[in-house]
Amino acid sequence: MDTALMQCFVYVVEEGSFSAAANRMGISRSMCSKHISDLEQMLGSRLLTRSTRSVQPTPLGIEYFGKAKSILNQIEEAMDSVRRYSETPTGRLRIAVAVSYSHRALPPLIARFMRTYPDVQLDLVLDDQYRDLVKDGIDAAIRIGDLDDSNLYARRLYSAQMYLVASPDYVTQHGAPSQPSDLAQHRCLYYTNTRGTGTWRFRRGNDVIHQKVHPIFSANTGDMIVAAALAGQGVAPMPDFLIADELASGRLVPLMPDYTMPEIPVSVVYLSRKHQTAALRAFLDMLTSWTAEIRVGLPPASAKGSPIALTG
Repeated sequence: MDTALMQCFVYVVEEGSFSAAANRMGISRSMCSKHISDLEQMLGSRLLTRSTRSVQPTPLGIEYFGKAKSILNQIEEAMDSVRRYSETPTGRLRIAVAVSYSHRALPPLIARFMRTYPDVQLDLVLDDQYRDLVKDGIDAAIRIGDLDDSNLYARRLYSAQMYLVASPDYVTQHGAPSQPSDLAQHRCLYYTNTRGTGTWRFRRGNDVIHQKVHPIFSANTGDMIVAAALAGQGVAPMPDFLIADELASGRLVPLMPDYTMPEIPVSVVYLSRKHQTAALRAFLDMLTSWTAEIRVGLPPASAKGSPIALTG
């Protein structure tokens, strides 16, 4: 049933007048009268006694008024609850993110978000594979790498710089490659979620080199590749957010400074721009500003210096 009919009846009883009720609803008097007639016809009972000077509810009308008023109050309370949820960051927020990125880059952001919005119940889903946002009930996902075509909305956060690295012990034992073709004689550590079939891409000036590698070790999580590199097991291309501390401390060293590797886009994807909860809007905004902060002062991947630590 159209709640406008019920609301019109409640206003007529409260005001004792069709005209006053019509003004309160912002409709014409004739439309107000039609609403009451339609309601009475739908219910099969007369709810109002009309005279030239007054409008009074019938006994059935009095009973209906009490129940209708209660129902309308509950509807208003439900609407207020939704409005509060959409205006104030609160409730559950489910975010999917790659395992290694969550361990290495996100803790400062998560701590800041939780301090700022204590009423949000943040639920992180850690998975290096892309999750289906609708199927898995996920509000947004931070994705590393090129995005597939989809119906999702995306916000590009930044591009992660790539470093070809190894441990000092590895370089001491095996030497350092000076050009991509040298990698055929080196122990290569391969991240299996990388697109491509065992090929690393390098650039030097205008030249692009696609170098085939034969991994001695592979894993589908970046943390395991970093651990193998730290143990002196080989060379690996790694994004800055995974190895900032290791480069800064010298536990890993950049190789082949005359060559660069393609940057990796870091993006956040979500289902809708219009129908976002306040919690999701707050998270997206903080994520965007925070990633801009941590990029300040980061040197190019070909620089011999070390990047800043991704904290703050």
